[in-house]
Order: sequence, then C-alpha cells, then structure tokens
Amino acid sequence: MAAALEGIKVLDLSRVLAGPWATMTLGDLGAQIWKVEHPSSGDDTRSWSPPSVDGISTYYLAANRNKRSIAVDISSQDGRKIVTELIAQADILVENFKASSLRKLNLTFEETRKINPRLIHCSISGYGRDNPLEDRPGYDFILQAECGFMAITGDPAGEPMRLGVAFIDLVSGMNAVQAILAALYVRERTGKGQFIDIGLSDSALFFLANIASGYLNTGKDPKRFGNAHPSIVPYQLFHCVDGIFALAVGNDEQYRRLCMNVLSDASLVEDDRYRTNQARTVHRDELISKLQAAFASLSLEDLMRKLRQNSIPAGEVKTVSEAFSSEHAQSRKVVVEATHPTLGTVRTVRSPLRLSGTPPVDPTAPPLLGEHTDSILREVLSYSEADIASLRAAGVIA
Repeated sequence: MAAALEGIKVLDLSRVLAGPWATMTLGDLGAQIWKVEHPSSGDDTRSWSPPSVDGISTYYLAANRNKRSIAVDISSQDGRKIVTELIAQADILVENFKASSLRKLNLTFEETRKINPRLIHCSISGYGRDNPLEDRPGYDFILQAECGFMAITGDPAGEPMRLGVAFIDLVSGMNAVQAILAALYVRERTGKGQFIDIGLSDSALFFLANIASGYLNTGKDPKRFGNAHPSIVPYQLFHCVDGIFALAVGNDEQYRRLCMNVLSDASLVEDDRYRTNQARTVHRDELISKLQAAFASLSLEDLMRKLRQNSIPAGEVKTVSEAFSSEHAQSRKVVVEATHPTLGTVRTVRSPLRLSGTPPVDPTAPPLLGEHTDSILREVLSYSEADIASLRAAGVIA
C-alpha cells in the first residue's frame, strides 16, 4: 500500500527545529518535502556543531531526512516568484518567519490563499500571531525559562535547569503535524485550506499538563523536586551497590509488593505513615531515607530482577550509547540508515509512527544545501536549462 501521505506536497520555508521536525514527520509519512534554504548559508543548524561528521552538523542531520533542498534567495524578486509558483502547487506551507518578515515577503496567509485556496498554511512562531509579541524570536531555551519549566526542573537547592533537548521545539513540531493532518481531513470535505497558528509559548504552557492543572485549580505555585515526583512516593532515583536506578511506584499495591517481596520488610507497609500514597507524600523524607538504606546493600542486577518479577516499574540509568545498544532498542530496530552523497551512510532514529498498513517510508539522507535545486525547478516548475542557468548566474539560486 502507498505511504499515508503519498502525493502530498509540502513547501518547507522553516529552519532550525520546530518546523523542520514537523516537515520531517510529514516526509516520513510519504509527503514530498521541498525545503527552501538561503543559497549561501542554508538552514541555521547546518553550522551548529560540534558534533559534526566530516564538517556536516549532526544537529542538521537529526531533523531533515526525507526532504529535497532547493536553495533560493527569497528576498529577490525572482526568488519570490519561484516560491510563489511552488505555493501554487503545494498542499501545505510550513514557515517560521517573524510576522513582519512575512508581510515584507508578501507571504501572509491572506496572500498565499489568493495563490492557492486549497493551501494549508502552517505558521510556527515563538509567541503566536496577532499579539504584541508576534515579532519576538522564539528560542526553546528562553521558552523553557519563561513558561515555568525551568522553575520545576533541577535540584531543589540548585538553580533552575533546562531539559537536555529542545523539547518545546519538538512538541510544537508535533502539534503542527496534528493540526496539519486535521486540516487535510477537513479539506477533503470542504475543498478549502486554512491557516494554522502554532506558538511555542502555547505548546509549552499546554505541555505543563498536571503541573498547570495543579496551579490553576489550587493557586499554589509548584516547586522543584529534582528527580522526585510531587504527587507520588517513592518515584525517584536510588543508589545501590553498583549503580543508579529509577523507581516509579505508581500505586499502593505496587508499594506493598516492593516492601514485602523485594525488601522483605513488612514494617514499611504496616506503618500508617507509609501505607497509602497520600501518607507517603507527607512523610516523604523519612521514608526515602529508609528505602535508600535498604537499597544500598543490594546489587543492581538482583534489584532489577526482583522488581520486574513483581511488576514494579523500574529501570537502570543508562547512557545514550547504552540506550541504543540495549536489547529492546535492537529488537525494535530503532536505528535506520540512509545513503548520503558525501558521508556514505548516515544513521538516524526510526520514526515512532508504526502504522501496519501504511508504514513510514524508507529514509533518504538529509540533503546537501541546494542538492535538488535544478531538479525541482525542472520537474515541478518546468524551468528550462537556460532559465536555471540565468537564475544561478544572478545569484538567485544555488
């Protein structure tokens, strides 16, 4: 069966992470992605290193497979003409320009829908459109600080801390994909496209989930618990003889099995201070101290075996290399390879969207800057070789 989005054409005017993550996902599902980049510099992430492989940024490699790159100077009149012609043929436009830049380039939704009424125009920005902050640049790190995540992340006695990956960018890209797929479904019924306004700030505040609900319904500002959980105990890291492991006791029955079957200590469950989760949260400090003392003399292997035999959620703390070399990662075949024109082979993480009837396509390597400029102009827009040579000589394309 054909890929889920085979035949769908996406014009990708985005760069860095949120937009490219969204369009890569659409490409994984079979859509054709035309990635427009500046002729001299390309996507910002092409220069974000270390790490890099033979001068190519691995950051760029992470978010740009299954795309074709066309290098066009859209600030020029001829460059805008190319983009306009691509808009006329596209199903989806994804961009992350500032609102003022869109107006300057005549690429607002009001303009693009005149060119193509069926176009789904997805705008990804830091703070959304039509508000006083619409022109403020949106960076994941800043949003983690501004939207409360750093205030709830890190050691209680230390500084606020960011997460190790740009997760607000990533979840914004995922939100964009959800909205785009919904808009495609609506277009099947109505024949009309629409505008999608994805703000990193909106995504971040929504992603606060239970933390947001707790504050909004109690008025109490949440605090940091490090690796512990504000509402569940025990739910944190513990040390044993030869390692560190994460323990997530989600209910009172799991706690009972932990005490009786793993630690063989009935006093920890018979004590009214620890019998229920609510009581355990009140007496958190003394219980955690007792549990840590009990774990300290046990080996990681024995602990993991006993915990899993008793269906108690737990896992050892692994490095990234250990995670990818794990038996589970190997069994799920999470690493896929693609042939690259200069690197030979690049390895990426398999799409997590595992559809039985229309699985994601086999990956193609992230493109070199402008690798497909000529072929897109020739095949999609029917430009002649003379037209292409003229545009290249003028510096409009590369």
